[in-house]
Amino acid sequence: MFESATCHYCAQWHTDLGPIYPKTAESRTAPLRRVDLQDPWPADLRDLRAVSFTPTFVLVDNGAEVGRITGYAGDEFFWFQLDALLQKLPAPDGGR
Repeated sequence: MFESATCHYCAQWHTDLGPIYPKTAESRTAPLRRVDLQDPWPADLRDLRAVSFTPTFVLVDNGAEVGRITGYAGDEFFWFQLDALLQKLPAPDGGR
């Protein structure tokens, strides 16, 4: 999750979903990693394409971007978008 301290939508995500996300099946597949957009990016994320808006949730698999969710429009839409993103991941056995 790329975020900013001044981002209202980031704060809303943390209020709505922050406490429950770590307890979900989704978090086991896609653990949340918080990166402040104003800070230098961690070395393993520097090859991602630019992030311009916060929050931006980037799903990464083996160092490659699978997809992203830009913005936060409420919990129901977030879960819908996240499910669609997770379906793009290869199956654990290498199949689809």
